[in-house]
Amino acid sequence: MSGSGSADVEFMRRALRRAKAAGSRGEVPVGAVLVAVDGTVLAAAGNAAIRRHDPTAHAEVRVLRAAGKALGNYRLTGTTLYVTLEPCPMCASALVHARVARIVFAAADPRTGACGSVFDLVRDERLNHSVEVEGGLLEDQAAKLLRDFFVARR
Repeated sequence: MSGSGSADVEFMRRALRRAKAAGSRGEVPVGAVLVAVDGTVLAAAGNAAIRRHDPTAHAEVRVLRAAGKALGNYRLTGTTLYVTLEPCPMCASALVHARVARIVFAAADPRTGACGSVFDLVRDERLNHSVEVEGGLLEDQAAKLLRDFFVARR
């Protein structure tokens, strides 16, 4: 992955820790961390859709909600989202709406990825905001978490 520095790696490691925690609770192991321009972590979360009986409780949406509350604004301009799995269409749309500047994801999602794998909602020129995307940071670790989770469930 080009352009990723040591800060990117550390933030993705934090997201991986959130993913592991979600997996240990029986959730699909996806974690996310939202970071401000100055490097401050605004929010971190793992998936919680199963436990909360909420189909929108993906890690990405949870960090957007928490950061919006913390900042008192639903616009999260200049922020970077680190997430262990490429966002789905629901999450990608929310990220565009929140005006997130950059998404760094670990593993691509060949079924529902909306940041370039299946769809490219975050860079669709018909929308009023475009998000910079980098994929593949610590991909092997994130993919292993997901594989192990689904193997154990079968």
